[in-house]
Amino acid sequence: MPDSSIDTSIARSDINALKRMQQKWLALACYSKIHNVSNIVNANTVSESIILSFLLSLLSAALYCLTSVLLYRSLSSATQAREPEETVKDEPGSRRQRARWIATVALLLHAIVVFSYAGLPADLTLPLFTALAATTLTIVFLLLLLCIRQPADYLGIAIYPIAALSIVAIHYKTGNTQVVGEAIQIHVFLSLLSYAVLALAASQAVLVSIQRRKLSKHKPGGFMRLLPPLDSTEDLLFTLLSAGFALLTLSLVSGFFYLENMFAQHLVHKTVLSCIGWTIFAVLIFGRWKFGWRGKKAVTWTLAGFATLILAYFGSKIVLEILLK
Repeated sequence: MPDSSIDTSIARSDINALKRMQQKWLALACYSKIHNVSNIVNANTVSESIILSFLLSLLSAALYCLTSVLLYRSLSSATQAREPEETVKDEPGSRRQRARWIATVALLLHAIVVFSYAGLPADLTLPLFTALAATTLTIVFLLLLLCIRQPADYLGIAIYPIAALSIVAIHYKTGNTQVVGEAIQIHVFLSLLSYAVLALAASQAVLVSIQRRKLSKHKPGGFMRLLPPLDSTEDLLFTLLSAGFALLTLSLVSGFFYLENMFAQHLVHKTVLSCIGWTIFAVLIFGRWKFGWRGKKAVTWTLAGFATLILAYFGSKIVLEILLK
């Protein structure tokens, strides 16, 4: 009898151990299934977010292109009608007014996509095409603000298609350039603002060049009649240059102040080119103030300075994120 009771107790303990083991395996299996389901849900959520961002990008690009077409048709129709300068004034139902509203909607969609890809407001990640889309976002925003006070809608004919390309290209991954620290983020935002204002100045310089060439050949007809006088377009050019130069100065000062080493290996080319661009704009503004520089000289120096800044930022990103990847 004692042996049988011992065997019975051993059998019961084995059964209990087996039950506990089965419960552990069952719990582990349930956890594994829940974890897999969670991963699938997260993956589906991410893929849905990417698809939504892509659709918003396409819609924004389409609206930008529509805005550019409306502005072009506005200039063309006014030119063919041979109407006086009053045609450029905004009327509630004019194509220009509609173009501004459409561009505003495109800008809002553009902002949603850029904020999503840049990780704002928690983080700030700016690989090549995200930085390009953020720059064009700033350019369009400043252009719409400028149009409230100045007849500068014509710049949108060239700027809006570029913004459309940038917002679609944002979905191409090149790297994961994360900007860490609020102080450095301030430097980045100042840089974006300065690039945007100087991009508007470069666009205005191209327009001034075309306007001067037409006037020198005594061909002021066509859409040239709808533009402000040459003195006004040149004044706007130097207003944009002065604002952009001030922002670029703040950007460089903040970079030297907040970054540990502006001449580190991965930053030296950007720093040197940015300083060269700053010098070009400084000489141009000084020449305007001291010697009254204008016309071809002003256009050439403006485009040279802006090209240097493009090489400084986007050129270095292309080399680091694409060519050397």
